[in-house]
Amino acid sequence: MPIKLPENLPAYDVLSREGVMVMSDDRAARQDIRPLRIGLLNLMPKKIQTENQFARLIGATPLQIDLHLIRMSEHQTKNTAAEHMEEFYRPFQEVKASGEKFDGLLVTGAPIEHLAFEDVTYWEELREVFDWTQRNVHSTFGVCWGGMAMINHFHGVDKHILPAKSFGCFRHMNISPSSPYLRGFSDDFVIPVSRWTEMRQEEIDAREGLVTLLGSTEVGPCLVEDPAHRSLYIFNHFEYDTHTLKEEYDRDVAQGKAINVPLNYYPDDDPSRPPVNRWRSHAHLLYGNWINEIYQSTPYDMNEIGER
Repeated sequence: MPIKLPENLPAYDVLSREGVMVMSDDRAARQDIRPLRIGLLNLMPKKIQTENQFARLIGATPLQIDLHLIRMSEHQTKNTAAEHMEEFYRPFQEVKASGEKFDGLLVTGAPIEHLAFEDVTYWEELREVFDWTQRNVHSTFGVCWGGMAMINHFHGVDKHILPAKSFGCFRHMNISPSSPYLRGFSDDFVIPVSRWTEMRQEEIDAREGLVTLLGSTEVGPCLVEDPAHRSLYIFNHFEYDTHTLKEEYDRDVAQGKAINVPLNYYPDDDPSRPPVNRWRSHAHLLYGNWINEIYQSTPYDMNEIGER
């Protein structure tokens, strides 16, 4: 089954050209099934790029997905056209006031790692979002800074500034191969990493109920399950496109910033050569497994979400 997107959303054409099954509202209305309602709280400055990345992954399953784009209520983006935001996004306070419920919610990263959580301008509203998920979302997936923010809010685990940026494709280990979220995973694999902060395994281990599923000897814990809050936290970037790290590297070089060539990304670490995507299959596995777990466990009656 395809992912349902507005026909004029840029991701509709992008994914159609890639062979991902997409459908319009009119086509979806003719199917007598309940689609999974998935929200994307998009905190990234390049909104359209991020929409494409996550729609690509969650739209590749056999289930019909109804994707809803959400933004923080007061924060105004400077990198995406106001017309795009007005047409396709709803502020969180509007979503909350409507009483809607979601089978799943993705909370993206944001390039604000250098700030303490409480110094982020929308921190109080974001904490409100996290609390709201407990009664209105069946499963929440926090990504990179979004995952760090969630694990801090619910468990008090803090992020730590790194002496140098973790930047490149790093090998990770499958720590919990019996987890339903890791069906089909290899014993080890690479994941793109791009961050100035880290979460520490010993601090996660000290919190009751948290289970680390993926980790690396080089860059630490990656994927953490929080069953009590029906949440997953991932600190790295399976959703990245082939050229995302290259774009980040080229941007920093052009701005004269001190930045290392992303490790294990270009062949022979040579930025004059085209990068190779070695994580795409595991990205689809992870997000496909997440969607499948939602489908297997979410109530058919959406009014029951968060009530059990």
